[in-house]
This record gives sequence, structure tokens and C-alpha cells, in this order.
Amino acid sequence: MGEQRQHESHDAPLSVRPERSRGTQKPAPACLDFARHEREDEGDTRFRRLVPRADWDALPEDVRRRFSKRLTGQAVAAYSGEIVWTRLSRAGWLLAQLCRLIGAPLPLEASGPAPAAVAVSEERRRGGQYWTRLYGRRRGHPQAIHSAKSFAGPTGLEEHIGRGFGMALTVRAEADALIFASDHYFWQLGGVRLRLPAWLAPGETVVTHQHLGHARFAFDLKVTHPRLGELVNQHGLFRDG
Repeated sequence: MGEQRQHESHDAPLSVRPERSRGTQKPAPACLDFARHEREDEGDTRFRRLVPRADWDALPEDVRRRFSKRLTGQAVAAYSGEIVWTRLSRAGWLLAQLCRLIGAPLPLEASGPAPAAVAVSEERRRGGQYWTRLYGRRRGHPQAIHSAKSFAGPTGLEEHIGRGFGMALTVRAEADALIFASDHYFWQLGGVRLRLPAWLAPGETVVTHQHLGHARFAFDLKVTHPRLGELVNQHGLFRDG
């Protein structure tokens, strides 16, 4: 009997595992493929993540679309329009001239209606965005204002102006507008970062992007000092490019 069982075990067929062909990959699960397409449909979510989801969803579709554009490769988002007014107090004018040393991030003179354009492109090194603004002037060449936004820092969003200076921004959604407000100002060089004391800061900077309908929006810039009052007040009207 023992010899018979041994003989039967040798004659039993061997189970052969089918060999997987080389160079073929197992297809991704359908749920992962769906999630990938869902993320693509949402566009760029970096601004959206700075605002509570319910507040973001309550914004007009045009506003959500502008701040969700994927600017990959050489893509540029362009907006054209006009600056309706720029108002500078005496202290505001002096501040604007002093800021020439760090790239002139503020309008240099008070003005009435003037042509304007804004271009936004991707900043690949830090995963942020370049913002370039062109403001027409009564005389001479338009003023070009350059800045770079990075999605970093304690508030999740920073605007770098030049010479290492920048400001941390908070973002909130109110009705039909996105509002960017300065939290604090800083100077940064490499790994060294210094927060500017309140007495050295220009005050609170508030930028409002307000929906006007029909692919149009209003841009408002206000800089207000706690003691000197309003330094800068700029109002512009733009349309999608």
C-alpha cells in the first residue's frame, strides 16, 4: 500500500502557474482611474484649498474658474481692462517711491482712467505663479509690476515682491468676491527669514477680486496704515482674455 501511494504521488500532475508576459502592466483599478480624471476635472486646486469648501462652492463660477486654471507648460492667463482710479496720500506716494528700491510693487503716481493688463504664468521652481501687471501712465512707458506667489508659509500663500521682501496672505471668500489680506511682511534670504515688526510695516494690504458677470471682474487694492490712514486706493475693471 505504501509503495502504491508513493507511485501515485509521482504520477500526480504538477500544477503549473501561468507565466506573466514581460513588459505588460496590470491595468489600474477603475476607482483609481476615476479619481485621476476627477482631479483633472477640478483643475488647479491650490487656491481652493485656502478657503473652506462651502465658501468656495458659493463663489460665482467665473471666479472659481479663474483661480483654478492649470497653467502648464507655456500657458499664460491674460486679462485686459483699465485702472479707473489710483489715489495716493502724501505718505502713500512717499512709500511708493521708497519701494522702487525693491521693485516698485505699488503704483507710482495717482491717475485717472488708464489702460491695464495682467498676465499670470506658472513658476516651476517653487510651484507658484508669476504675476505681471502693466499700468498705463499719462507720460512715458507703462509701469510694470512683477511679483511671484508661492503656496507656502504659515498662511499657505505668500507674495514675493523683490529683494527678498514679501508678505504672507490670508484668503477668504465673501459672497461674489475673493479677498486677499496681508497677515505680516517678511524679508527672506536663503534659509534666513525675518518677520518685519509692525512699526516697520506699511500697514494692511487688501486686494479684492469681485465678480461683475459676463466674464468681467473688479480689482481693488487698498493699503491702510494704522496711524497714517489710507495710503493707496486703486480700482480697476478687467475682462477675461
